[in-house]
Amino acid sequence: MAAAQDSTAPDSGRVALITGASRGIGYGIAEALVARGDRVCITGRSEEALKEAVEQLGADRVIGVPGKAHDEAHQAVAVERAMEAFGRIDFLINNAGTNPVFGPIADLDLGVARKVFETNVISALGFAQRTWHAWQKENGGAIVNIASIAGVSASPFIGAYGMSKAAMVNLTLQLAHEMAPRVRVNAIAPAVVKTRFAQALYEGREAEAAAAYPLGRLGVPSDIGGAAAFLTSDQAEWITGQTLVVDGGMFLNAGVH
Repeated sequence: MAAAQDSTAPDSGRVALITGASRGIGYGIAEALVARGDRVCITGRSEEALKEAVEQLGADRVIGVPGKAHDEAHQAVAVERAMEAFGRIDFLINNAGTNPVFGPIADLDLGVARKVFETNVISALGFAQRTWHAWQKENGGAIVNIASIAGVSASPFIGAYGMSKAAMVNLTLQLAHEMAPRVRVNAIAPAVVKTRFAQALYEGREAEAAAAYPLGRLGVPSDIGGAAAFLTSDQAEWITGQTLVVDGGMFLNAGVH
């Protein structure tokens, strides 16, 4: 994990709740928002990992709330803690996700499929509902849902994950329509980002995997952090209902060769 953040940036007066942010993409997003002066509440399953992340990000600007994203009681506590600590939730970043199965969809265990949807989609809806009623309905803000290129194309052997991320894209559209004009809702669809979560997709073959990308490398969490910072900024105030593909150019290779 990176060195502790310099939290001397002027306080922006804005607050973000980021799920699944003790490491990986969520942590990269938290870094970007803290760096511009936001205060942040991060969630994650491991209390120890959250404590470490809070220390690295800066305990003067960041709090952690441990729990499982699909647990409705945890959702309620996370929103309550953020409101108690900071008095507002301008931005919600739905990043928590799971992908516990790898194989053909014809053999997919339906119980596993339900678990994937519960964590990847239903939890995002739950957090969106709670932040809406706690702050955003009356005060506005923005939501960013972390989808995946697996949700906008066929994704062999991670079909359940791909289906859930396609649902996340549609959830983004539904929320953007219903929450306008108070709240802007967008999604980010990354390709492979170098995190523990995606390690099985490139471990031991990173150079080979990176060769498929026109920009010549896999993504890193700060790539997604920058995109999330933009979508929650005033510069994006006329953007809603969109899915921003951040893929190092991978889709450029889908044409005729």
